[in-house]
Amino acid sequence: MDLSFLDEFKRMNKRQMYYQVLNFGMIVSTALMIWKGLMVVTGSESPIVVVLSGSMEPAFHRGDLLMLTHDPHGPIRVGDIVVFKIEGREIPIVHRVLKVHEKENGYAKYLTKGDNNSVDDRGLYAPGQYWLERKDIIGKARGFVPYIGIVTILMNDYPQLKYVILATLGIFVLVKREN
Repeated sequence: MDLSFLDEFKRMNKRQMYYQVLNFGMIVSTALMIWKGLMVVTGSESPIVVVLSGSMEPAFHRGDLLMLTHDPHGPIRVGDIVVFKIEGREIPIVHRVLKVHEKENGYAKYLTKGDNNSVDDRGLYAPGQYWLERKDIIGKARGFVPYIGIVTILMNDYPQLKYVILATLGIFVLVKREN
């Protein structure tokens, strides 16, 4: 393995090394600020999600990147594509609203189903749960970018890839000197 890129580190003085570390920190900080800004603008705790399965085909494919918004008082209707989280599960689910039961006081319950699934989602919900409530819904899909999220899927399927990519980016940022 060629480790000639380490020669760059040896040629840097302390000031240049500090500059590169600060530069790397600014890149990470900027990414976090953009994410937090998207959370504020969209009102969603997760403004961007990746479709992880084929349950929503043909509308969305595995690896599509969805942009979400969350209006806690806005209507959710039959046909809306929502992202919801089930108690006891870490990964949010992207499915279409199949039925809505609304009461006169404004309380509503929702039943969802993946477009490519033969049955509704009651089997996915927590034990004893037959409907989703508003608190379970993270957001509604407002747009998507096809297949751009496949990188996320690859990094989850092959965790070593995640570390290789992050290490490569980190080394690149630290070694790359501006003239």
